[in-house]
Amino acid sequence: MKTSAVRLRLAGSGEVLEVDGTLIIAGYTGSDTEQVKAHIEELAAIGVPPPEEVPMLYPVDWSLLTTAPSITVAGPGTSGEVEPVLVRHSGAWYLGVGSDHTDRDLERESVHESKKACPKPMAPEVIALGVDPAAGEFDEAWGAISLASAVDGVDYQRGSLSAIRVPSDLLPRVLMIVGPREDLVVFCGTVPVIGGQLRPGQRFECRLAVPGRDPVSLAYTTSTEAPAARSSAGS
Repeated sequence: MKTSAVRLRLAGSGEVLEVDGTLIIAGYTGSDTEQVKAHIEELAAIGVPPPEEVPMLYPVDWSLLTTAPSITVAGPGTSGEVEPVLVRHSGAWYLGVGSDHTDRDLERESVHESKKACPKPMAPEVIALGVDPAAGEFDEAWGAISLASAVDGVDYQRGSLSAIRVPSDLLPRVLMIVGPREDLVVFCGTVPVIGGQLRPGQRFECRLAVPGRDPVSLAYTTSTEAPAARSSAGS
């Protein structure tokens, strides 16, 4: 196994995928463009700079991707958000769930820097799609999938992927900036926060539910204390 590879487990078979490639965080991916516009204006009102384009793609260092049960962050002003994660490995596509954990204080200075400031937890289990989502072959099933998250045991987010751009809209934009065959992990955007208030916490739990399958779940804790020795991402 390459030292930089992240080990993912295929649901059902248990087959291990050693993924090592490019990590992209997609932002402002709401399917309702008017709601996205309103959200950008809300963020601008609290000092968050608007994106250069919509949707916005944020490449971040591959080493941020992790399946570890805990992460270390710089301070208390960070929070997670549940996202569907599309994975391309050896030409095949998979679906999982992750958290775009973000530094909310730094976000007021630079959204991209805030994305790069925190590890990106991902559930170690993924679902094989058997189709090419970039070609529109998964669009019909997309809206029936749901996301949910909780912070410190309190419900935080809930919604369906119908609120997020379909893969055939998002992925071609991503594929323009990455190689046609390299491994790829894309965090595809999130669903609204219940009550609209971002909430930091020490434990973040989330899941992705696909009709007819067992949910894919992720849980991790955060700490602001530097560990004695950091293990490699995905170990």
